Amino acid sequence: MAAAKRKRGATAARPKKRAKGDASTPEPAAKPGPDGAGPEEYSIPAPVSQGKWKNKERVLIFSSRGINFRTRHLMQDLRTLMPHSKADTKMDRKDKLFIINEVCEIKNCNKCIFFEAKKKQDLYMWLSNTPQGPSAKFLVQNIHTLAELKMTGNCLRGSRPLLSFDPTFDKEPHYALLKELFIQIFSTPQYHPKSQPFVDHVFTFTITDKRIWFRNYQIIEEDASLVEIGPRFVLNLIKIFQGSFGGPTLYENPYYQSPNMHRRLIRLSMAAKFREKQQVKEVQKIKKKETKMLIEDDPTETVFETPAEEKLMEVQLVKPEPKATLKDKRKPRKIERKRQKKLFRIEA
Repeated sequence: MAAAKRKRGATAARPKKRAKGDASTPEPAAKPGPDGAGPEEYSIPAPVSQGKWKNKERVLIFSSRGINFRTRHLMQDLRTLMPHSKADTKMDRKDKLFIINEVCEIKNCNKCIFFEAKKKQDLYMWLSNTPQGPSAKFLVQNIHTLAELKMTGNCLRGSRPLLSFDPTFDKEPHYALLKELFIQIFSTPQYHPKSQPFVDHVFTFTITDKRIWFRNYQIIEEDASLVEIGPRFVLNLIKIFQGSFGGPTLYENPYYQSPNMHRRLIRLSMAAKFREKQQVKEVQKIKKKETKMLIEDDPTETVFETPAEEKLMEVQLVKPEPKATLKDKRKPRKIERKRQKKLFRIEA
């Protein structure tokens, strides 16, 4: 059958659209399944987590200029372990710390971990709740990163950690404040988009020797034993401030000793040892210069000495004859041979 041609200027007849609520038009029949029992049923899997992301905690992790490679690796490890963290460029040394509150506001972060380097050898860590506060300043010691430790433990990237605290955190008020600050910063919010709904590692905060020791362990499913993953570091508390990066001091650690004072005491101890050696040398010189006491001879010293027998000396009045050597014996023979040779030549 030939197709009908449309005239020029005439509009083509289009099929009418069916209204949403109109049930008069019949729906196309569903295709039967492969077994002929009925139509195919497509089941969409449910999402992993049915909840909503309510805890909008975001942590800004960055540092000042002048940090070394170890601090940079530690900062990168913390960003890897905390999926709710954000990064920023290094802050200039001349800028004041109050500017960090503005940076956190721009980055939409309400918590901050700031690493401050001084003299290219001392590292300080600031933990702050921006912009109201409180904030705490620590001296970071004994840093070991993930790449350096080479531990056997491993965990899923983005998984949520358990936080384990020493019982001392509940006994003293300043430790209780730090515990709440650690919980809000290091705990991954539930149903975070970048996090995984698994718990396979533990962050431990232990108080020993007036310091806070941080460790990261993997939970093994078979027997629930712990294997260290890393990183590890020690926090020596300096001060707790009421505001963010400043304000009135709530607590000051009386046992804290600054790195400058520690190095000064080491130099003084070395100088004391050097001074002691010099004094010993001077005393020895004075003893040598002093006049020695002359002790008189003791007559009883030669009581037990026995005199040896004296041998008679023989004096030779005649000169001894020289001993004949081999050379002297050979000389007359050579002279005779020379004479015989001369006689033989004359006769010839």
